[in-house]
Amino acid sequence: MIVLDGSEGEGGGQVLRSALSLSLITGQAFRLERVRAKRKPPGLKAQHLTCVHGAAKLGGATVQGDSIGSHTVSFAPGPTVSGTYAFHVGTAGSTNLLLHCLVYPLALAGGGSLTLTGGSHVIASPTFDYVERVWAPLVRHWGISVTLKLELAGFFPEGGGRLWVNVEPIRQPGQLELSKRPEIDRLVVRSIVGGLSVDIAHRQGDTARRSLGELGVPVELDVASLPNGPSRGTAVLVTAESKGQTLAGFSSLGERRLPAEEVGRTAAKEARAWLRGTGALDEHAGDQLLFPMGLAAAGLLGPSRASRFRAHVISDHLTTHARVLEAFLPIRVSIDGELVEVSPR
Repeated sequence: MIVLDGSEGEGGGQVLRSALSLSLITGQAFRLERVRAKRKPPGLKAQHLTCVHGAAKLGGATVQGDSIGSHTVSFAPGPTVSGTYAFHVGTAGSTNLLLHCLVYPLALAGGGSLTLTGGSHVIASPTFDYVERVWAPLVRHWGISVTLKLELAGFFPEGGGRLWVNVEPIRQPGQLELSKRPEIDRLVVRSIVGGLSVDIAHRQGDTARRSLGELGVPVELDVASLPNGPSRGTAVLVTAESKGQTLAGFSSLGERRLPAEEVGRTAAKEARAWLRGTGALDEHAGDQLLFPMGLAAAGLLGPSRASRFRAHVISDHLTTHARVLEAFLPIRVSIDGELVEVSPR
């Protein structure tokens, strides 16, 4: 049994989600101690418990410590079974983080579909727009192909959104050069509302577009009003593209009494900071892509091959994620300045 310490590194829920996914893929049992030790309060929350139960259902796992507030979780998986699954994260728990936990083992098992109910646009989580427009196009280069449909948007704190995902079997991986940033030839501002006036989305989007307009890169505006459940909210996503490939995304969520213009300005500010750097991916994409890179280096997606990328930020999330991957897979994650390489051990 692999033993992991949840107090190391960033000390949040990512260790648990990645360990669950890797356990299903490799068949290795694990025990995670001091779960979410650096969060207040520590221990399992409802959305993390949904990840445990979701992974257990996919793989017929034996679980101990699966209760709210638990500080230790043991997980012994069986074979992951392809099929149709539905999970309720609860209120505004992130459907997108649950998706990241389940999608890789399901794809490697032959594919299937997921219906996830909860939050689609919530704090401390990638938004649905980011998952659809940044993460999904990037992971296709590692043979992971998903189709996403947001049936209902769910905003913090009420949630109530519904996401449907079709996960296809693993395809032949492609190649994506990320050791240096290619020339960015287009920025897209995606401004959305759910249950509110579309005028708010226009105000958010126009502010972000004007803020980015002086960079010398064409900026397009995409405004939409999404079907929503019991919640209402707004969000902005700025994406950066090179020759049709999205490389980075920068999100901002609306809040009560926060001016729409400030929501747009915040997303644009993050995009501008990234454009001043040299990273080929945004901070979150770099962290998230470690997983398929690790699978590729371990030979689980075809012949073993190394991947590398130039990071925007070497975050605690990234380094913690790297250690979890190395615990389960025969790989090495090396970091030299901004260059991150994932290779067979």
